Amino acid sequence: MGIERMLEENYEKGPKDARKKASATTIQVGGNHYKDMKIQPVEYIQANNLGYCEGNVIKYVSRFKSKGGVEDLRKAKHFIDLLIEAELSEED
Repeated sequence: MGIERMLEENYEKGPKDARKKASATTIQVGGNHYKDMKIQPVEYIQANNLGYCEGNVIKYVSRFKSKGGVEDLRKAKHFIDLLIEAELSEED
């Protein structure tokens, strides 16, 4: 089932003329490790205009306890290493 179909099926309940379409952040494909958070990583990333590597650090560190464990921390570290390399290369 595609995300569009999931959104269509998850309209907020209420009078027909007052229904609102559910937000993509209310639906998660592949688990609940983001939906159960007070602030989802994607909301934080977008609100702070973070780049790809920074966003992945936030994502992996935020979910490691509920999804990937140490492997997610390794992934976050990889993106931190990429950021460090980029910063050091800019200094040269």
